[in-house]
Amino acid sequence: MALICGLVGVPGSGKTVIFNAITAAGATGFGGTETNRMVVNVPDSRLDKLAAMYNPRKLVPATLDILDIPGLKKAQGSSRGSQLLANLKNVEALLHVVRCFEDPNVPFEYDTINPVRDVENIDLEMMAADAVTLENKIERVSKKLKAGDNKDAIMESAHCKKVYDAIQQGIPARKQDLSKAEKASVYECNLVSLKPVLYIANVKSMADSGNKHVAAIKEIATAENAGIIVVCGRDEADISQLDKADQKEFLKELGLEESSMERLLKAAYCLLGLISFFTVGEDEVRAWTCRAGDKAPVAAGKIHTDMEKGFIRMEVMHYDDLLALGSESALLKAGKKRVESREYEVKDGDIVTVLFNKP
Repeated sequence: MALICGLVGVPGSGKTVIFNAITAAGATGFGGTETNRMVVNVPDSRLDKLAAMYNPRKLVPATLDILDIPGLKKAQGSSRGSQLLANLKNVEALLHVVRCFEDPNVPFEYDTINPVRDVENIDLEMMAADAVTLENKIERVSKKLKAGDNKDAIMESAHCKKVYDAIQQGIPARKQDLSKAEKASVYECNLVSLKPVLYIANVKSMADSGNKHVAAIKEIATAENAGIIVVCGRDEADISQLDKADQKEFLKELGLEESSMERLLKAAYCLLGLISFFTVGEDEVRAWTCRAGDKAPVAAGKIHTDMEKGFIRMEVMHYDDLLALGSESALLKAGKKRVESREYEVKDGDIVTVLFNKP
């Protein structure tokens, strides 16, 4: 499942530093024009515990695609701006990096540090792109209406105009509390200001996590019911260059159980509405990704398309039960393994075996 989170922010926000912290990619930073992309593993301690039980030959975690989009500048009005905004069309969620530290030695787009201004400027760029997209959609729907009375087209046009008018008033689509029908009407527009946002407050050190700039971002996040994570991108980028054992030791010295990047990736996973389920065995223990609420055949299709097409049933046990009871045999004896039909909604932590007809 190629699900992509896009890192956005104004130049100098620390976006590429955080991309390097997540991926250890060594990408270049301020003023760059290249889009960086990498697939990263989603941290999940359950995999290690399952591996200790099954001793598999292969261990495969869930993954996410992270796209580092070059810094967006206010009113770019150029082909570069259009290209950067086009990249946003390809992502499912936005990781909005906001600079929350003052340091004259670190280049920045502006002379002052003002998180509220930076967030508003990115939103303005996205809304400008969405306005053009909506104008084009409204024009296409108008042609349908001229061809004859069409109830669906009338409703679609009304919904698009409503969203467009609010955007013209400076309200991003994600803040408009759109109904299911309104979202359906603008679905094909793939509005960038409708995509869910996780704010990343980038500080100089974690000792600054309570500064006024972070407080300003927290207010913004609270107002739109968005998530926020405070990170020190520079320190995290340094940690990412260490080997795993040294990383754990370094974090232990800081009194932390996991890095900020692990928290960030987990939050991004949740932002996308994703859950992990598992398949286990001597050959492989693997985490699979599906959306919360996916029915058993859809989840089975993530393993192999034939499993969705020929789905018969799914045998399910849960990670928590397996861990508590210590073995599959004990779990079976306790009656904790069950058979589920097509209507079953797969849960986070399910361990599954799919029975299906081969084509």
